[in-house]
Amino acid sequence: MLGPSIELTGLIMNTQTPSRLALVTLGAAAILAYAPLAQAKVPFDPTMISDVAEQVTPAVVNITTRKNGNVPEGHPMLREMFGRGMPMMGAGSGVVVSADGDIVTNNHVVEGADEIKVTFADKREFDAKLVGTDKASDLAFLKIEAKGLPYLRFGDSSKLRLGEFVLAVGNPFGVGQTVTMGIVSAKGRAGMGIVDYEEFIQTDASINPGNSGGALVNLEGELVGINTAILSRSGGNQGVGFAVPSNMVRPIREQLAKYGRVRRGYLGVYIQDLTPELASGVKANDLKGVLVTDVQEDSPAAKANVEVGDVITQVDGNPTLTAAQLRNRVALIEPGSKVKLDVMREGQAKTVYVTLTEKEGGQVALQSGEGAAPLGAGLGLAKLDAELRGRLRLPPRVDGVVVMNVAPGSPADLAGLEPGDVIVSVDRRTVKKPGDVEKLLKRDGGQALLRVYKNGAFTFVVLKGK
Repeated sequence: MLGPSIELTGLIMNTQTPSRLALVTLGAAAILAYAPLAQAKVPFDPTMISDVAEQVTPAVVNITTRKNGNVPEGHPMLREMFGRGMPMMGAGSGVVVSADGDIVTNNHVVEGADEIKVTFADKREFDAKLVGTDKASDLAFLKIEAKGLPYLRFGDSSKLRLGEFVLAVGNPFGVGQTVTMGIVSAKGRAGMGIVDYEEFIQTDASINPGNSGGALVNLEGELVGINTAILSRSGGNQGVGFAVPSNMVRPIREQLAKYGRVRRGYLGVYIQDLTPELASGVKANDLKGVLVTDVQEDSPAAKANVEVGDVITQVDGNPTLTAAQLRNRVALIEPGSKVKLDVMREGQAKTVYVTLTEKEGGQVALQSGEGAAPLGAGLGLAKLDAELRGRLRLPPRVDGVVVMNVAPGSPADLAGLEPGDVIVSVDRRTVKKPGDVEKLLKRDGGQALLRVYKNGAFTFVVLKGK
């Protein structure tokens, strides 16, 4: 049996070779299919694809792993035949990133392995030592004892453009080194549920089981990503593959080499993506930024006077367009670093300097009860008393008005409010009892910005009138 697979509603799987050979039919893709090239200002020379492939393939290796197994109790015949147990074998790919034997691959390719071997395209084979792993990004780094090796230099993944040609190099299905071509289909893919820190490059270059840990390269022969997962109903390539961008790989490699682990920067804020309604509610000029929904006590953000309702637009001059992007960007900055945050606060641009520290590594549904005050927005509310606080297991810092019931199809329902949520403020004004909410909703007219505590975290929602 080979390595495990990663699944998302039955669709996401990693690209480590499975335990049985899968027979697939791959359609031929002619270079003429890429019609936009005909309109390029510089004539396209198909031989450049071959040149790049010849340049990069010597630096992409096959990785085989062995994990000692244990024979279950009660099987003396198997124990006699196999001794300590039946070994588990796995296979994947890796990329040499230095002439003296540094190799990057996926964590799931080598996780739990007792023995790791690296094989080059010219059949040279080496025993590899595991330098370090980072499960949160599904990256691992190996070392082999060799000099003068072919290697790939890191490219700047932030400069990739949609539609740009890329090559995927790896060991699909264990058949041997393979090169496929496609385009960059999307950037910054997150929320896939594959790993904790996601900002994937999406490509339609053919990626299959066994390609895990292989290279995604641009037409300059630079490493721009490490192929990690595919979205598939069949288990094989269906044109949706994901790679960890090189701009995430490089700093993680440096930290593992320096510390043996990844030290992630900690800001101490809860955040969410902006919507047009939220941007209007916090007086943001546009949708470029990430909304701060909560600031942790005694955190770096709190000490730098970052406020709830701030919109963080840049970190050290780099735009932050999504919550996932901001989270990843901060996490890749070493603790102790001083970073510059550009924020919008009540429509005014401000600059905040924060010194990062190191990050240390149940919805409750209530029945509609008596005393719940019904509102025209489709809400039944109750004052947060000691009994409700105990039932909801709320921390002391959470105070406000409890949502007891929500009318189906009402504005509250459409805003995502649920029984057990606690409304903390309406349009930046704190609320203590249902009457406060009702008064502010009536006064503020057709739309209001609510700060809500739900599922263990603060968030903003926009409540629209009927």
